[in-house]
Amino acid sequence: MKSRPVLKACACLVDAQGRLLVFHHPEDRGMQLPKGTIEPGEAPEDAVRRELLEESGVDYAGPLEPLGTIDRYCEAGIEGNKHRHPQLWHLFLMRIEHPLPETFDHVAMGSPEEDGLVFSFSWLTPDASLEDFAAPYVRVIEKVRAALAA
Repeated sequence: MKSRPVLKACACLVDAQGRLLVFHHPEDRGMQLPKGTIEPGEAPEDAVRRELLEESGVDYAGPLEPLGTIDRYCEAGIEGNKHRHPQLWHLFLMRIEHPLPETFDHVAMGSPEEDGLVFSFSWLTPDASLEDFAAPYVRVIEKVRAALAA
């Protein structure tokens, strides 16, 4: 029997210069985008705003531009997951008007696996290398770059 995918919401926050907000995850040893599980009964649009706030401290109230979804098969031991499972990521482009710091740290909240972890945020330029990102994040960033170029 095939298991249902775990639904995720991924925040693709870009600034006026077309840079994407990314962070270093201290336990997964790599760069990521703010993302998390959509709670039962929660709309993906609400989840993406909540996840961005919990993981970065950024309270985004602006419009959301859906970028579609990606499928991911997550292995056990990755990103705090104990079991192998499929995931379906809902991607949203968010354009921030007011400037944020070039770099900043935020103590994650809202999830038992990440509460208290310090995420170090920075901006990924449109031409930056993606070598520090796992494959699913590379797919997301490529979708963001295509949307911004369109």
